[in-house]
Amino acid sequence: MTSDMAGTRTLITGAANGIGLRTAREIVARGGAVAIADIDESAGVAAAAELSEGGGTAVFVPLDVTDDESWARALPAALEGLGGLTGLVNNAGIEISDLFVDLDPASMRRILDVNVLGTALGIKHAFRAMRPEGEAGGGGAVVNIASVAATIAFPGIAAYSASKSAVERLTKVAAAESGRLGYGVRVNTVCPGLVPNAMGGQLAVDMERLGLFPSVDAAVGAVVALTPSGRLATEDDIARGVVFLLSEESAFVNGVTLSVDGAMGM
Repeated sequence: MTSDMAGTRTLITGAANGIGLRTAREIVARGGAVAIADIDESAGVAAAAELSEGGGTAVFVPLDVTDDESWARALPAALEGLGGLTGLVNNAGIEISDLFVDLDPASMRRILDVNVLGTALGIKHAFRAMRPEGEAGGGGAVVNIASVAATIAFPGIAAYSASKSAVERLTKVAAAESGRLGYGVRVNTVCPGLVPNAMGGQLAVDMERLGLFPSVDAAVGAVVALTPSGRLATEDDIARGVVFLLSEESAFVNGVTLSVDGAMGM
């Protein structure tokens, strides 16, 4: 395994499972250190312990991404646990499916709180920590996880699609601010295709429940049919894209959207 993440120290939100945990494993395998940030303390502690067993460096940091004060506690804890900070992955996110005629305002507000506000607060606190006068002070990289749903019109996920489109725009504004103000922090987006993990599986179930597809298999088949590469994404696919944007291999890549979706959203 290459060591292109050696010396990096990255906080990953929503990293107790799914894409966040897979990304953490990839970083540790390549010589980097990670802070597992999650609202699920038991799963987060277990994930950090698993990553540390093989000699890697991983710590758990409790975090509610929607709470500014929680961020204000989490960043110093990650800095102390890792001995610095060079990267943040805003991975935490939720998806709740609804038809427009049944749209639940409370559900939509929850999606926007986690996916949009949570990402914005992550950028805020990463900038404060990694800009020249910050506690970490050496610059770095932020990677925001959006979705192919930001680039296509798929029924039943209006609120989620809107939130991920917002994440993509937040990224570009943040990259512009960081550059203009000399923070030395690159900000980029990854747009994953549908991944057959817990969230992706639930989405397929929801499509059947909403009457949009006759079965779960039909819903999955529709996504594959829309994907020129002819398959669903994997967590490995997404993690490698994130690691690239965190690494020095992408040192002049800033404000971009990296679609890891098999050309589904082209």
